Amino acid sequence: MERHKIIRYVGYAVLSVLIFFVLLYLAGKIFTPKYETGVREGGMTQDYYLEELPHDLIFLGDCEVYENFSPVILWQEAGITSYIRGNSQQLIWQSYYLLKETLEYETPRVVILNVHSMRFNAPQNEAYNRMMLDTMKWSSYKAAAVKTSMTEGESFLSYVFPLLRYHDRWNELTFSDVRYMFDHEPSTVAGYLVHMDVSPMTRLPKAPILTDPDFGATAWQYLDLIRETCEEEGVQLILIKSSSIWPTWYEEWDQQITDYAAEYGLTYINFIDHEEELGIDWTTDTYDGGLHLNLYGAEKASAWLAAYLSEECDLPDHRGEAAFEADWNAKIRKQESIKALQLEELETYGYLKSWMPEEDE
Repeated sequence: MERHKIIRYVGYAVLSVLIFFVLLYLAGKIFTPKYETGVREGGMTQDYYLEELPHDLIFLGDCEVYENFSPVILWQEAGITSYIRGNSQQLIWQSYYLLKETLEYETPRVVILNVHSMRFNAPQNEAYNRMMLDTMKWSSYKAAAVKTSMTEGESFLSYVFPLLRYHDRWNELTFSDVRYMFDHEPSTVAGYLVHMDVSPMTRLPKAPILTDPDFGATAWQYLDLIRETCEEEGVQLILIKSSSIWPTWYEEWDQQITDYAAEYGLTYINFIDHEEELGIDWTTDTYDGGLHLNLYGAEKASAWLAAYLSEECDLPDHRGEAAFEADWNAKIRKQESIKALQLEELETYGYLKSWMPEEDE
């Protein structure tokens, strides 16, 4: 066979393989679950990539940050620009890799880490992994986060090519699955997930007996990595335990974080200890019986935090700066719009209809 024919055949073969993998990748994007309705938490990681202006404050953590603090309130109270990089059951190593990724985009002055995830020392749940990792942009940080987070039975390749995991969604696909690849409406406001519903805490569950009070080695390892990364980048790290009634935050856990903060000269704020000062009322300020705050409670916690950060961290007030004013006024309008919609739904239906999965036409 002539040499040029061999080269042509090889070229065709290589092109065919490339086309196959491109189609496999695009099919994976289409088949991957979207979270515009129903469970909104699955779209939170990718919302960050839509941000255009930098942030002086970045939150890291699980639902205890993205449901308990409102960046809009921090802006309104003190002109603080902030973003919450949080996900459901976000594990400590996932926070670390999101921090590393964030630093590729910007360098905040302060990072606030919620320490609730220190109680987990090993991978927990594929569903939560997928909600956090599926929409994270590919990089060495995502690859490391996937490898560290995978539970038994998961495969790395299924994260590279999601079609391998979600191929059975073929009968659920709609045009929105295609549109979502190119354009999507953020489910959050600067990482905050708005809840206007109220479900008071009426009964405090009995706390399970704590058989092993010590945090695990892996959890400590990644807390160290977060602290060291912040030190290297000149970022102030603040540790917090957000407000909640349950699951129980044990005194033994709190003491370990207190000791760690003292050893490394870090600030640690346990918001549970400040709830009276914040004015938290667990009959009105929670939407799920005391696990998390609704917007009424988040506004109180955020106002308190804004005052603290302004006094203790000397964060700049960006109010009056044209670009930031335009950006945050848009965020305020969006949060007010979501608030109004939810209040209307609660009055009309008694529940948040916009959170329900779309019905088939």
